[in-house]
Amino acid sequence: MTDWELRMRIVGIRRQGETGTEVAGLSPDGREITVLAPLEEFWADPSGHLARGGGGPALAASSVTFVPPVRPDARVICVGLNYLKHVAEGTFRDQELPPHPTLFARWTQSLTVDGAEVPVPAGEDGLDWEGEVVAWIGAPLVDATPEEALAAVVGYSTFNDLTSRRAQKLTSQWILGKNGDRSGPLGPMVPAADVGDLRDGLRVVTRVNGEVVQDGRTDEMVYGVGDTLAHISRTFTLRPGDLLATGTPSGVGYARTPPWLLGPGDVVEVEVERLGRLRNTVVSNEARRSAVRASRAPAH
Repeated sequence: MTDWELRMRIVGIRRQGETGTEVAGLSPDGREITVLAPLEEFWADPSGHLARGGGGPALAASSVTFVPPVRPDARVICVGLNYLKHVAEGTFRDQELPPHPTLFARWTQSLTVDGAEVPVPAGEDGLDWEGEVVAWIGAPLVDATPEEALAAVVGYSTFNDLTSRRAQKLTSQWILGKNGDRSGPLGPMVPAADVGDLRDGLRVVTRVNGEVVQDGRTDEMVYGVGDTLAHISRTFTLRPGDLLATGTPSGVGYARTPPWLLGPGDVVEVEVERLGRLRNTVVSNEARRSAVRASRAPAH
Protein backbone atom coordinates (compact mmCIF):
# COMPACT_ATOMS: atom_id res chain seq x y z
CA MET A 1 0.00 0.00 0.00
CA THR A 2 1.38 3.42 -0.96
CA ASP A 3 1.74 6.40 1.38
CA TRP A 4 -0.82 8.21 -0.76
CA GLU A 5 -3.38 5.47 -0.14
CA LEU A 6 -2.79 5.60 3.60
CA ARG A 7 -3.51 9.30 3.84
CA MET A 8 -6.29 9.84 1.35
CA ARG A 9 -9.94 10.51 2.03
CA ILE A 10 -12.28 10.38 -0.94
CA VAL A 11 -14.57 13.30 -1.71
CA GLY A 12 -16.71 14.58 -4.55
CA ILE A 13 -15.98 17.99 -6.07
CA ARG A 14 -17.30 20.41 -8.66
CA ARG A 15 -14.94 22.92 -10.18
CA GLN A 16 -15.99 26.52 -10.63
CA GLY A 17 -18.11 26.92 -13.75
CA GLU A 18 -18.50 23.15 -14.21
CA THR A 19 -21.57 20.99 -13.58
CA GLY A 20 -19.98 17.54 -13.60
CA THR A 21 -18.82 15.81 -10.42
CA GLU A 22 -15.30 14.45 -10.04
CA VAL A 23 -13.90 12.16 -7.37
CA ALA A 24 -10.77 13.33 -5.59
CA GLY A 25 -8.47 12.53 -2.70
CA LEU A 26 -8.45 15.08 0.13
CA SER A 27 -5.16 15.80 1.89
CA PRO A 28 -4.92 15.23 5.68
CA ASP A 29 -4.95 18.97 6.38
CA GLY A 30 -7.97 19.49 4.12
CA ARG A 31 -6.22 22.15 2.04
CA GLU A 32 -5.53 20.25 -1.17
CA ILE A 33 -7.30 17.75 -3.39
CA THR A 34 -5.93 15.39 -6.02
CA VAL A 35 -8.38 14.54 -8.79
CA LEU A 36 -8.83 10.81 -9.39
CA ALA A 37 -11.49 10.56 -12.09
CA PRO A 38 -14.92 11.78 -13.22
CA LEU A 39 -17.67 10.34 -11.03
CA GLU A 40 -18.95 7.58 -13.35
CA GLU A 41 -15.43 6.61 -14.37
CA PHE A 42 -14.39 6.24 -10.74
CA TRP A 43 -17.33 3.98 -9.84
CA ALA A 44 -16.68 1.81 -12.91
CA ASP A 45 -13.47 0.67 -11.16
CA PRO A 46 -13.23 2.14 -7.64
CA SER A 47 -10.65 -0.33 -6.33
CA GLY A 48 -8.46 0.30 -9.36
CA HIS A 49 -8.57 4.06 -8.94
CA LEU A 50 -7.73 3.77 -5.24
CA ALA A 51 -4.83 1.43 -5.98
CA ARG A 52 -3.41 3.73 -8.67
CA GLY A 53 -3.58 6.72 -6.37
CA GLY A 54 -3.55 10.41 -7.19
CA GLY A 55 -2.30 10.81 -10.70
CA GLY A 56 -4.63 13.69 -11.55
CA PRO A 57 -4.16 17.42 -11.04
CA ALA A 58 -3.76 18.88 -7.56
CA LEU A 59 -6.07 21.77 -6.68
CA ALA A 60 -6.61 24.02 -3.70
CA ALA A 61 -9.61 22.78 -1.72
CA SER A 62 -10.82 26.38 -1.48
CA SER A 63 -11.20 26.52 -5.28
CA VAL A 64 -13.86 23.78 -5.53
CA THR A 65 -17.31 22.97 -4.16
CA PHE A 66 -17.58 19.74 -2.18
CA VAL A 67 -20.47 17.39 -3.01
CA PRO A 68 -21.15 13.74 -2.10
CA PRO A 69 -19.21 11.43 -4.49
CA VAL A 70 -22.46 9.56 -5.12
CA ARG A 71 -23.84 8.36 -8.44
CA PRO A 72 -27.27 9.90 -9.15
CA ASP A 73 -28.78 6.42 -9.59
CA ALA A 74 -27.13 4.90 -6.51
CA ARG A 75 -29.27 3.15 -3.92
CA VAL A 76 -28.91 4.44 -0.35
CA ILE A 77 -30.12 1.57 1.84
CA CYS A 78 -30.44 2.17 5.58
CA VAL A 79 -30.65 -0.23 8.51
CA GLY A 80 -33.04 0.70 11.29
CA LEU A 81 -32.99 -0.65 14.86
CA ASN A 82 -29.48 -2.07 14.55
CA TYR A 83 -28.22 -1.40 18.09
CA LEU A 84 -30.01 -3.16 20.98
CA LYS A 85 -29.81 -0.17 23.31
CA HIS A 86 -31.35 2.04 20.61
CA VAL A 87 -34.21 -0.44 20.16
CA ALA A 88 -34.76 -0.42 23.93
CA GLU A 89 -34.99 3.37 24.20
CA GLY A 90 -37.60 4.03 21.52
CA THR A 91 -41.04 3.26 20.16
CA PHE A 92 -40.14 -0.38 19.42
CA ARG A 93 -38.90 -1.29 22.92
CA ASP A 94 -41.74 -3.74 23.59
CA GLN A 95 -41.50 -5.56 20.27
CA GLU A 96 -39.52 -8.71 19.61
CA LEU A 97 -36.31 -8.17 17.63
CA PRO A 98 -37.02 -9.18 14.01
CA PRO A 99 -34.97 -12.02 12.48
CA HIS A 100 -33.97 -9.81 9.54
CA PRO A 101 -32.75 -6.20 9.44
CA THR A 102 -35.34 -3.45 9.12
CA LEU A 103 -34.45 -1.64 5.89
CA PHE A 104 -35.57 1.68 4.46
CA ALA A 105 -34.33 3.90 1.65
CA ARG A 106 -32.96 7.37 1.15
CA TRP A 107 -32.73 9.16 -2.15
CA THR A 108 -29.38 10.54 -3.20
CA GLN A 109 -30.90 14.03 -3.32
CA SER A 110 -31.17 13.99 0.50
CA LEU A 111 -27.39 13.64 0.92
CA THR A 112 -25.03 16.52 1.63
CA VAL A 113 -21.54 17.10 3.01
CA ASP A 114 -19.63 18.27 6.05
CA GLY A 115 -20.34 21.92 6.80
CA ALA A 116 -23.67 22.10 5.01
CA GLU A 117 -26.65 23.78 6.65
CA VAL A 118 -29.62 21.46 7.23
CA PRO A 119 -33.14 22.98 7.34
CA VAL A 120 -35.94 21.91 9.68
CA PRO A 121 -38.94 20.94 7.50
CA ALA A 122 -42.31 22.61 7.98
CA GLY A 123 -44.42 21.06 10.72
CA GLU A 124 -41.45 19.60 12.59
CA ASP A 125 -40.47 20.70 16.09
CA GLY A 126 -36.88 20.01 15.10
CA LEU A 127 -34.61 17.33 13.67
CA ASP A 128 -33.30 14.27 15.49
CA TRP A 129 -29.68 13.17 15.25
CA GLU A 130 -28.54 9.65 14.35
CA GLY A 131 -24.77 9.29 14.12
CA GLU A 132 -23.61 6.23 12.22
CA VAL A 133 -21.32 4.63 9.64
CA VAL A 134 -21.96 4.22 5.92
CA ALA A 135 -20.41 1.39 3.90
CA TRP A 136 -19.72 1.96 0.19
CA ILE A 137 -20.14 -0.99 -2.18
CA GLY A 138 -17.29 -1.31 -4.69
CA ALA A 139 -18.23 -4.42 -6.72
CA PRO A 140 -21.46 -6.02 -7.99
CA LEU A 141 -23.18 -8.36 -5.54
CA VAL A 142 -25.70 -11.01 -6.57
CA ASP A 143 -26.71 -13.79 -4.15
CA ALA A 144 -23.49 -13.11 -2.24
CA THR A 145 -22.21 -14.83 0.87
CA PRO A 146 -21.53 -12.56 3.86
CA GLU A 147 -17.79 -12.98 3.24
CA GLU A 148 -18.13 -11.98 -0.44
CA ALA A 149 -20.31 -9.03 0.50
CA LEU A 150 -17.89 -7.71 3.10
CA ALA A 151 -14.98 -8.07 0.67
CA ALA A 152 -16.90 -5.91 -1.82
CA VAL A 153 -16.97 -2.93 0.56
CA VAL A 154 -14.53 -0.36 -0.80
CA GLY A 155 -14.75 2.21 1.99
CA TYR A 156 -16.62 3.73 4.92
CA SER A 157 -17.84 7.20 5.88
CA THR A 158 -19.18 9.02 8.90
CA PHE A 159 -22.90 9.73 8.44
CA ASN A 160 -25.71 11.58 10.22
CA ASP A 161 -29.19 10.20 9.48
CA LEU A 162 -31.01 13.38 10.51
CA THR A 163 -34.67 12.52 10.93
CA SER A 164 -38.00 14.34 10.80
CA ARG A 165 -39.74 12.37 13.56
CA ARG A 166 -43.26 13.71 13.00
CA ALA A 167 -43.17 12.73 9.35
CA GLN A 168 -41.52 9.40 10.17
CA LYS A 169 -44.32 8.40 12.55
CA LEU A 170 -47.25 9.31 10.28
CA THR A 171 -47.17 5.84 8.69
CA SER A 172 -45.45 2.49 9.10
CA GLN A 173 -43.08 3.41 6.25
CA TRP A 174 -40.20 5.70 7.23
CA ILE A 175 -39.19 7.19 3.88
CA LEU A 176 -40.85 10.60 4.35
CA GLY A 177 -39.16 11.24 7.68
CA LYS A 178 -35.79 10.12 6.36
CA ASN A 179 -35.54 12.25 3.20
CA GLY A 180 -35.71 15.87 4.29
CA ASP A 181 -33.67 18.31 2.22
CA ARG A 182 -29.94 17.99 3.01
CA SER A 183 -30.78 15.70 5.95
CA GLY A 184 -28.09 13.14 5.19
CA PRO A 185 -24.65 14.68 5.83
CA LEU A 186 -21.96 12.31 4.60
CA GLY A 187 -18.26 12.49 5.42
CA PRO A 188 -15.34 11.65 3.13
CA MET A 189 -14.92 7.99 2.23
CA VAL A 190 -11.97 6.26 3.90
CA PRO A 191 -10.71 3.17 2.03
CA ALA A 192 -11.78 -0.06 3.73
CA ALA A 193 -8.17 -1.23 4.03
CA ASP A 194 -7.47 1.77 6.28
CA VAL A 195 -10.55 1.20 8.43
CA GLY A 196 -10.50 -2.52 9.15
CA ASP A 197 -13.46 -4.54 10.40
CA LEU A 198 -16.38 -2.73 12.06
CA ARG A 199 -16.75 -5.80 14.27
CA ASP A 200 -13.57 -4.65 16.01
CA GLY A 201 -15.65 -1.85 17.53
CA LEU A 202 -15.10 1.67 16.19
CA ARG A 203 -16.32 4.38 18.55
CA VAL A 204 -19.28 6.46 17.30
CA VAL A 205 -19.84 9.76 19.15
CA THR A 206 -22.48 12.41 18.45
CA ARG A 207 -22.33 15.89 20.02
CA VAL A 208 -24.90 18.68 20.04
CA ASN A 209 -23.42 22.12 20.74
CA GLY A 210 -20.41 20.33 22.20
CA GLU A 211 -22.37 18.01 24.52
CA VAL A 212 -22.04 14.25 23.97
CA VAL A 213 -25.46 12.75 23.23
CA GLN A 214 -24.47 9.39 21.70
CA ASP A 215 -21.48 7.21 22.51
CA GLY A 216 -21.49 3.70 21.07
CA ARG A 217 -19.31 1.19 19.26
CA THR A 218 -19.83 -0.57 15.96
CA ASP A 219 -19.33 -4.02 17.50
CA GLU A 220 -22.74 -3.49 19.16
CA MET A 221 -24.51 -3.88 15.80
CA VAL A 222 -27.15 -6.61 15.64
CA TYR A 223 -26.86 -7.10 11.87
CA GLY A 224 -23.32 -6.88 10.47
CA VAL A 225 -22.36 -5.26 7.19
CA GLY A 226 -21.53 -8.53 5.40
CA ASP A 227 -24.69 -10.30 6.54
CA THR A 228 -26.91 -7.34 5.66
CA LEU A 229 -25.44 -6.83 2.19
CA ALA A 230 -25.69 -10.56 1.49
CA HIS A 231 -29.33 -10.50 2.57
CA ILE A 232 -30.08 -7.56 0.25
CA SER A 233 -28.22 -9.14 -2.67
CA ARG A 234 -30.59 -12.10 -2.65
CA THR A 235 -33.40 -9.75 -3.74
CA PHE A 236 -31.69 -7.16 -5.93
CA THR A 237 -28.26 -6.65 -7.39
CA LEU A 238 -26.02 -4.25 -5.54
CA ARG A 239 -23.77 -2.14 -7.74
CA PRO A 240 -20.57 -0.15 -7.25
CA GLY A 241 -21.49 3.17 -5.70
CA ASP A 242 -24.48 1.90 -3.70
CA LEU A 243 -24.39 2.74 0.01
CA LEU A 244 -25.42 1.01 3.23
CA ALA A 245 -26.12 3.17 6.30
CA THR A 246 -25.57 0.80 9.22
CA GLY A 247 -27.81 2.23 11.96
CA THR A 248 -27.35 4.37 15.05
CA PRO A 249 -26.49 3.71 18.72
CA SER A 250 -28.72 4.78 21.61
CA GLY A 251 -29.05 8.39 22.70
CA VAL A 252 -31.38 9.87 20.08
CA GLY A 253 -33.35 12.96 20.98
CA TYR A 254 -36.97 11.88 20.65
CA ALA A 255 -36.53 9.12 23.25
CA ARG A 256 -35.38 11.53 25.96
CA THR A 257 -37.55 12.99 28.74
CA PRO A 258 -38.37 15.62 27.71
CA PRO A 259 -37.63 15.07 24.00
CA TRP A 260 -34.66 17.04 22.68
CA LEU A 261 -34.59 17.97 19.00
CA LEU A 262 -32.26 20.12 16.92
CA GLY A 263 -33.47 23.64 16.15
CA PRO A 264 -32.08 26.55 14.13
CA GLY A 265 -28.59 27.47 15.30
CA ASP A 266 -27.78 24.09 16.82
CA VAL A 267 -24.53 22.47 15.74
CA VAL A 268 -24.43 18.68 15.49
CA GLU A 269 -21.22 16.68 15.13
CA VAL A 270 -20.71 12.98 14.47
CA GLU A 271 -17.24 11.55 15.01
CA VAL A 272 -16.29 7.98 14.15
CA GLU A 273 -12.95 6.44 15.01
CA ARG A 274 -10.70 6.16 11.89
CA LEU A 275 -13.33 7.94 9.76
CA GLY A 276 -13.29 11.50 11.06
CA ARG A 277 -15.71 14.18 12.17
CA LEU A 278 -18.80 15.53 10.44
CA ARG A 279 -20.13 18.94 11.53
CA ASN A 280 -23.38 20.58 10.40
CA THR A 281 -25.54 23.50 11.51
CA VAL A 282 -29.33 23.34 11.61
CA VAL A 283 -31.25 26.27 10.07
CA SER A 284 -34.88 27.31 9.80
CA ASN A 285 -37.32 26.16 7.16
CA GLU A 286 -37.22 29.69 5.73
CA ALA A 287 -33.67 28.95 4.55
CA ARG A 288 -35.07 26.02 2.60
CA ARG A 289 -37.80 28.13 0.99
CA SER A 290 -35.31 30.89 0.17
CA ALA A 291 -33.03 28.43 -1.59
CA VAL A 292 -35.89 27.23 -3.78
CA ARG A 293 -36.93 30.80 -4.63
CA ALA A 294 -33.33 31.65 -5.55
CA SER A 295 -33.13 28.65 -7.87
CA ARG A 296 -36.23 29.86 -9.71
CA ALA A 297 -35.00 33.43 -10.16
CA PRO A 298 -34.31 34.38 -13.80
CA ALA A 299 -30.69 34.80 -14.80
CA HIS A 300 -29.47 38.36 -15.55
